[in-house]
Amino acid sequence: MSETNIDTAELGEKIVVVLKTIYDPEIPVDIYELGLIYDVFVNEDNDVKILMTLTTPNCPVAETLPQEVEEKVKSLDQVNNAEVEITFDPPWTQELMSEEAKLELGML
Repeated sequence: MSETNIDTAELGEKIVVVLKTIYDPEIPVDIYELGLIYDVFVNEDNDVKILMTLTTPNCPVAETLPQEVEEKVKSLDQVNNAEVEITFDPPWTQELMSEEAKLELGML
């Protein structure tokens, strides 16, 4: 790998930092800690695909949240393109939340 190419793992970490700036409007915890991000794929062309879910299929931000994720990830200089895919399989449960999120919400 040439020096000019950013390591995909390093880019993945930068993407996670961006994801932690996006919050579910109904829960004061970022979408990453909530467990809404199932996977982040980065290919050698620095195209990013994010597999995510929502807390419920009829979530009030079902239209805007994935768009916000896509736009914020695309704003990273190293990212060539970003695509967000929404899935409800498996459905989101509170079990997917990080310890930090559970603590924040007083669930621990």
